[in-house]
Amino acid sequence: MCPVDLKRSLQEKTHPYVVGPAHLNDYQLGFFRYSRRRQCGVLDIVHTPGAKVHGVLYSLHWRLSAKLDRREEGYVHHQVTIQCQGQRYANTRTYTVLDKLGDEQAPNDWYFDVVMRGALTCGLPEAYCWQLFNHMHDLQLQQQLMTSPSRI
Repeated sequence: MCPVDLKRSLQEKTHPYVVGPAHLNDYQLGFFRYSRRRQCGVLDIVHTPGAKVHGVLYSLHWRLSAKLDRREEGYVHHQVTIQCQGQRYANTRTYTVLDKLGDEQAPNDWYFDVVMRGALTCGLPEAYCWQLFNHMHDLQLQQQLMTSPSRI
């Protein structure tokens, strides 16, 4: 979601390609992939009837496609219909995790910040930003509890 992080990967300013905040019906956000490169759980979308996931719609040049695919290793293309600024965008490319884990993995602090920076910079709804923040924070707390040594 974050144009600054996307710029780092694509070696090109990406703010001009932001169409706007968008949402995808019948999907929810999850962290069902562990990225060795980022050393943490990373974003994914999961088909969930009745749910809604918010994100950012970009209109990227096709010449950036190969770089974007390298950035999104472990993911596959998926065609969806996005709602953005009162319009429907059919056949929009998104990425979903190829081999989903059974349990969500916590993001590290760096990835947490990147996700929140993208959500806030691109104008996702405030309530959704808080929901996203709380979900990532809860995953981090669960991880801390599981990795902390027991005291007797």
